[in-house]
This record gives sequence, C-alpha cells and structure tokens, in this order.
Amino acid sequence: MKLFNLSLWIIGFPIKKAKLAIDDIEKMTDTVFEKYQTKRKNEIVNFHLKHNPFYKSFAQKANPNDWNSIPIMTKRDLQQPLQNRLSNGFSKKSVYVNKTSGSSGDPFIFAKDNYCHALTWVGFMKRYGWFNIDFNYSVQARFYGIPLDKKGYYKERIKDFLSKRYRFSVFDLSDQQLKKNLTKFKTTKFDYINGYTSSIVQFAKYLKQENLVLKTICPSLKVCIVTSEMLFENDRGLLEEWIGVPVVNEYGAAELGLIAFQNPKTEWVVNTDDLYLEIVDENNTILPYGEEGRVVITSLYNKAQPLIRYDLGDIGKLSKDSTSQIPILESLIGRTDDIVRLPSGKKAAGLTFYYVTKTIIEDDGNVKEFIIKQLKLDTFKISYVSSYELSEEKLTNIRTAIAKYLEPDLNIYFEQKTALERSKSGKLKQFKSYL
Repeated sequence: MKLFNLSLWIIGFPIKKAKLAIDDIEKMTDTVFEKYQTKRKNEIVNFHLKHNPFYKSFAQKANPNDWNSIPIMTKRDLQQPLQNRLSNGFSKKSVYVNKTSGSSGDPFIFAKDNYCHALTWVGFMKRYGWFNIDFNYSVQARFYGIPLDKKGYYKERIKDFLSKRYRFSVFDLSDQQLKKNLTKFKTTKFDYINGYTSSIVQFAKYLKQENLVLKTICPSLKVCIVTSEMLFENDRGLLEEWIGVPVVNEYGAAELGLIAFQNPKTEWVVNTDDLYLEIVDENNTILPYGEEGRVVITSLYNKAQPLIRYDLGDIGKLSKDSTSQIPILESLIGRTDDIVRLPSGKKAAGLTFYYVTKTIIEDDGNVKEFIIKQLKLDTFKISYVSSYELSEEKLTNIRTAIAKYLEPDLNIYFEQKTALERSKSGKLKQFKSYL
C-alpha cells in the first residue's frame, strides 16, 4: 500500500492531479515551456490583483503584462496576520498552513492552497526518484529538529511514521549520542539520510574518528541528501568518504517547497514546474546568467496567498549554461543579512569569513564545529567545540589568514564551548552580525 500517497490524499492534497500536471510540464519543448511560464506568471498576478485585497494594496502599480512593474516583496511585507493575506474564498481551515523556521530572523506564518501543496510534494517525489528513493517505501534517517510543544511534537512523530522516517536529534551531537545513532544504523535498513548539513557533517566526523564507513554498517544506504544549511566542498568530500554514498544538495524553503535539487550529474537544477526564479541586483533589475545577485522567486500556483517576486534573502548565481526550462544554480553564496562589514568599508559574504577560518581550524580534527559572531565593526568572536583548546600557534594562524583574506588589525577573540547554540528548529547559523 502506498501509505504516504494515501495519507496526503486523505488530508485533501490532490496528488494524482498534480502528478499529471507536472508530467505534462516536463514533456514541453523549450518554446512551449516559455509560453507556458509567461502565461502562468501573468495568471497568478491577475488572480491576486482581483481576489487578494492585501496584494491589490501592495502592488497598486502592477501591470501583469509588464513583469518589471511587479513589485518585489520581502518577508517583512508578509509579517502580518495570515487572515489579512488570504485570498477571497480561502480560510485557514481550507488551506495548508505552516510557518517558516525563523532562521533568517524574519519568521512568519504562510498558507498554500491544497493543489499548490500537492504540486510541491510531487516535485520532491520526482527529484528523490532520481536516486531511487520512493516516499512510500524507502526508509529515511532524518536529521532534523522537532517542535518542543506537545501538539507540534506528536504531529511530527505521526508524519514521521507515515513517511517511514526515523528522527535523530540535532540538538545533542555528543559522542555518546552519535554512538547511539550508529547503533540504530546497524539495526535498521535505512535507504537514505536527509537533514541539516551541519548535523550530518558532525556524524561523519564521528565516523572518521571511529574509522568506520557507514555504508559498510548499513549496506542498504543509497544516498545522503543535505538541506537548509550551506554545504562546503570539503564537507561534501568528508560525507562521501565516511558515509560512503553520493551526497545530494537540496535547496528549499518551507513557504515555497523545493527550489533546486542536484541531479546525478551534480548539476543543481532549479525547479521550474511550479516556481519561477530570478536573480536581481540591488536595483531589482533581472541579471543575466552568470551574474551574482539576490534570489527572487514566484510561486506560480499558490492562490491562497501571494508569493510573487518574493525575495528569499539569499544570494546566488545561475550558470551560463542555464535555459528557461532548466536553469542551473551555479552557487548559493549565503544570505543578504550575513554580510561582513569591515572598518575599511569593505564588505564580504559572512560565509567567506567562515570559510577562511574553516580551512585552518578543522585541519587536525580537534574542532568539531564553530560559529563566528561580529560584535563590532572591528571585533569578532569565534566560538568552537573541541576536545582541547586551540594552541597559540593555531590562533595566530587563524588571525593571519583573516588579515590576509579580509583585512588586518581586526580584533579576533576565541571561546571554547561544550556545545553551540542552535535555533529552535535545530539549524546552526554559522555567521551572525550584531551590527
């Protein structure tokens, strides 16, 4: 029995209808697809201008036939009661309602109509199918957070049961807990791993410490899918070596669903079935392929509330090899609010700062994980979890590297900790500016 599909149908999500629609979209030629995409963009804007009072007020000068006239919306624009943002004919009881993780600092509750949400699930099913993963039968080792309130906790546990998932804690990454995780892999035929990058990386480091390849302990494993946090190339190498299966990078957002997913050729393919992705500059001008800018996305089917030219707060770049039907996400640099501002006036992506430090701080395996906080324009604190304190030589090397790649005369402080503070969802924010 396809229990997962059945559970979605019972809840009210028309999975069969959504699958047929996406099958048709994916069969389109490039020319037909471009016409389809333009039509969908026009239709979703027209719908919300006619049926959504919030959007009619927000986009007063919008012309559906002139895409550049459509205003870009941010998370802060959506931080008002959901009831104010619902389209006419929709209620909280008739739509899928959830909330963003809040890892960006701007959480909000959102709504998706049932057909739109069914399209999201079909998109996930198809991409996971590239690696022979079937939500109805494949067993997932899940490294995610879980709500701590009673209702949210049991809701997630029920979803885990229906989705054939076993959830590992991302809040306890001690060696004792990771040893227990390993025992579970010995006794369970997991098909794939899915979850937060930082947590799975810590598990891989434990495997390296114990000189164990997970695939030899759990031969049924096929793939490891990481999401929600940055995946660095050296971490990918660590995962592939010690977990022993291909590593797939997933990019998504709760309010939108699947945004991009790496195919077996390791191309980060953007989801164009039900989303439209743009890269724009600081003046909201659409940038050509190959240029870096802000990621802006339109949900082409969500009639419950508008997510039209929605600025996710991420910085990315599309490959020059992209087409309208198959855009390739070449890189995802980080968040627009994760910018390092330096005394000289120089700016850099926060993850650049993190990466420079990472190349030195983890080379001997002592440091398990770390985060960087910018306290003042010239002052940074690096908090790290390790078996023993970093030597003065190591600290000097880190300061020297930071001076070389960013600028000199910065005040760098270090703090050894037993554990790092994670968000309520369990994500680890690697860089944070308090400016």
